[in-house]
Amino acid sequence: MSTRLSIFPLTGAVLFPGLQLPLHIFEPRYRALVGDALVRDRRIAMVQPQQPVDGAPLYTVGCVGRIGEVEAMEDGRYNLILDGEQRFRILRELDVNSAFRQVEADLIDEDEDETLSHAQRGGFEAEARAFADAQGYKVDWDSVERLDDHSLINGVSQIAPFDPASKQALLEAPTLSDRCELLVQLMQFFGRRDGGEEIMTLQ
Repeated sequence: MSTRLSIFPLTGAVLFPGLQLPLHIFEPRYRALVGDALVRDRRIAMVQPQQPVDGAPLYTVGCVGRIGEVEAMEDGRYNLILDGEQRFRILRELDVNSAFRQVEADLIDEDEDETLSHAQRGGFEAEARAFADAQGYKVDWDSVERLDDHSLINGVSQIAPFDPASKQALLEAPTLSDRCELLVQLMQFFGRRDGGEEIMTLQ
């Protein structure tokens, strides 16, 4: 069954189910989007545009977030935290009078019981350590080892310093196992590049 979603198209901002995304909302149309969401169901659908230009076509898969923490400023801006709920697949964009874009979409059912095999989990953690070392990132590995499979794979997918197309591919991966396999491939590819001084922490 399809549903109507108000979307926030933002290049490089990929939200995964079970994770959080902080947003600073300052453009009038997206302030209107937040205001509308707050009086209705508090849902905002995050999706990447295919090019970082206004009105660009959208990728077909995004993630619905529910506004959790919100700070409304006197000048109309918002600071908020989106809690990722469920992925969606766009069926069509709607012709609307609102300042923000809206789509008709199908929500994607997630297999929340899926887990990685011990070999997959071990292989992923080994590759992640190699990637972090190559890039010069500081990671709290004790915290990583305590994460469940969904939190680990989706968490790394959301914060990893990959290009927008790669992060979109991770979001579109059908299963947790598929996402883990793709993530390993991406870490192997990007891990060959020289790292900078950025520090990444996984908690």
